[in-house]
Order: sequence, then structure tokens, then C-alpha cells
Amino acid sequence: MSDECIFCKIARKEVPTQPVYEDHDLLAFDDIHPVAPVHVLIVPKEHMVNLNDAGKNDVPLLGKALRLAAKIADERGVAESGYRVVVNNGEQGGQIVPHLHFHLVGGRPLSSGLG
Repeated sequence: MSDECIFCKIARKEVPTQPVYEDHDLLAFDDIHPVAPVHVLIVPKEHMVNLNDAGKNDVPLLGKALRLAAKIADERGVAESGYRVVVNNGEQGGQIVPHLHFHLVGGRPLSSGLG
């Protein structure tokens, strides 16, 4: 974990949050600046800056995060109507926090564009 990373601080319980889900590998919580009625962040507890930092040994963790997104979407009632899972990677990809995380977004019609 990184000493200065906000998501690492949340994982270490130095910054309070209400977990939607937590286990040894992952932490999920509601985004503090939601863009839709459902906007949950799924964060690996191990610090990785972005997908470029993920290696072949991280593939099970990445798959687990995506399966968790589907589970939370079902729990939040958006699995059937539709939702989006987004990973912003790097500055030009829109990544603000330099810690790999997945955005689960749903609960309203989302635009068809990706940009």
C-alpha cells in the first residue's frame, strides 16, 4: 500500500467509509461524487497505479473485481436494466486517483458514447 494514496488510506481504515463489500482483496464503496444513482467504486486493496501495473498474477483479482461488479449491480437493482463498468487508465484516460479502481455506474440511461 502507498502511504499517500487515498484509496490505500481507505483500505487501511485511516479514512472512514461505508463499505458496500469488503474482503481480503477488494473494497467497494459508494463514490462521493456520483454520476448516476448507482455509482460504486471497486478498489483492489493492493496498490496498483493502473492497469499497466497489473501483471499476469493479478488476472484472478481483476476477474474477481468484475464478478463483484455484477454482484453489486444485482444487489442495487440495475443488473437487468443495465450498467457500466469503467476503468480510467492514466491522465488522458480520465484517471484522477492513481490507484486502480473500477466504477460501477447505473440506475439511469447512460449515453452510448465512451468519450
